[in-house]
Amino acid sequence: MPPTEPMANQASNMRAYLLLTLTTTCWGMNAVLGRLAVGEISPMMLVCMRWLLVVLILSLVSYRHLRNDWAVIKKYIGYMLAMGAFGFTGFNMLFYLAAHSTTAVNIGILQGSIPVFVLIGAFLVFRTRVSLLQSVGVSVTIIGVGIVASGGSFARLATFEINQGDALMLLACVLYSGYTVALRYRPEISALSFLTVMATSAFLTSIPFVWIEMGLDHFLAPTFEGWIIVAVASFFPSIIAQISFIAGVRILGPGRAGIFVNLVPIFASIFAVTFLNEPFELFHGAALALVLFGIWLSEKGKPA
Repeated sequence: MPPTEPMANQASNMRAYLLLTLTTTCWGMNAVLGRLAVGEISPMMLVCMRWLLVVLILSLVSYRHLRNDWAVIKKYIGYMLAMGAFGFTGFNMLFYLAAHSTTAVNIGILQGSIPVFVLIGAFLVFRTRVSLLQSVGVSVTIIGVGIVASGGSFARLATFEINQGDALMLLACVLYSGYTVALRYRPEISALSFLTVMATSAFLTSIPFVWIEMGLDHFLAPTFEGWIIVAVASFFPSIIAQISFIAGVRILGPGRAGIFVNLVPIFASIFAVTFLNEPFELFHGAALALVLFGIWLSEKGKPA
C-alpha cells in the first residue's frame, strides 16, 4: 500500500514539528522570565530593551539578506511594521504586565488559547476548512484554558470571573493569533530579513509606552538581574523561537502550526515548578491533560 504522504512531505512535516517544539520550549521559558522580571525591570522597559538587543544582534548577521530583499521589503514595509507592532510589541507588553498579577503556570497554560483564535482567524480570513475532529480538539482546549483561568473553581467559571493578569494574558493571545494568521501574507523574503524588520518595528513602537510608563511613575530601570533577563529573553524567546516559528508556519500553515502553541503550558509548568517553586495544583494537571488531548485531536483531524 503506498504511503499516504510522499516521503518529502513527511520529512518536511517532521522538521516543522521539531521547529515548533523548539519554539514552544523557548516561549515556556518566557513565562518564567516574565515572573522573574517583577521587581527587576518594568514591563515596558523590558519590551523596549529586549527588541533593541534583538535588532542589534540581527544587524550583525542580516545585512546581506536585507540588501538582497530590500526591493520586496519596501513594497510590504507598512504591513510588516503593523505586524511587528501588534504581534511583538502588543503581545509582549500585555504578557509582561500579566506576569505582575498571575503565575507563570497560568501564563503558560493560557497561551493554549492561541490555537483557538488562530483557527477562527484562519477560517474567517482564508476560509480554511476546519474538520469536526479539529473543532472537538479546539473545544477540549477551551475547557482546559477555562479551568486554569478560573483557578479550578466552577463557581468562578460559571460567572466568567478571572483575575486581571489572566485577562491581560488572554488579550495578548488574541493579538499574537492575529499575527500568526497574518504570516500567511508575509512577503517572500528570508526569515532573517523578516525578523529584523519586525524587531525594528517592535522596538520603535515600544518607545512611546516607555514614556507613558515613566509618566505614570511605573518605570523601573533594570537591575543587574534585569539585564540578564533582557539578554535571555532577546536570544531565546525572540530570535530562536521566532525564526523557528516562522519556518514552521511556512511548512504547516497557521492553523496547524498554531496548535503546537499548546505545548507552551507543558514547558512553562516544568520551568515554573523547577525554577520558581510555584505550586502545581490538581486543576493545573487536569488542564494540561485536556490541552495535550486537544493537540492530538486537532492534528489527528487535520484536513488532507
